[in-house]
Amino acid sequence: MVEVQVNKKGVQDSGESSEGLVERRTESQENKQSIEQLTKRYNVLNTRKIQAETNLENAENELARLKEKARKEYGTDDLNELKTTLATMEAENERKRSEYQRELEKIEAELNEADRKYADVKDGKDK
Repeated sequence: MVEVQVNKKGVQDSGESSEGLVERRTESQENKQSIEQLTKRYNVLNTRKIQAETNLENAENELARLKEKARKEYGTDDLNELKTTLATMEAENERKRSEYQRELEKIEAELNEADRKYADVKDGKDK
């Protein structure tokens, strides 16, 4: 730490120029905050801390609620097991969707064939 002496002539020390010390002293004075400013800063930071703690508590409660729901619905709250269950369910849904699409295409083809036969029969009677 540099020892600084202030007298009527200016700032002096043992080893540094008075110009460097004056700048350091000025910077320190510019950063100096009143007790009111410090109290306001503390209150703002304390409010942010309380909000962060509240958000954390809410997130932990929501996580616990969702884990309980997962245990009830899927028998586990283990993330890897849930991912496996999801992949299985998605594969089953895709199989059912594909089967449904094939059935609709089959019905559509049969209806088109029936329409074609009806048109052929109608054209044969009209001749």
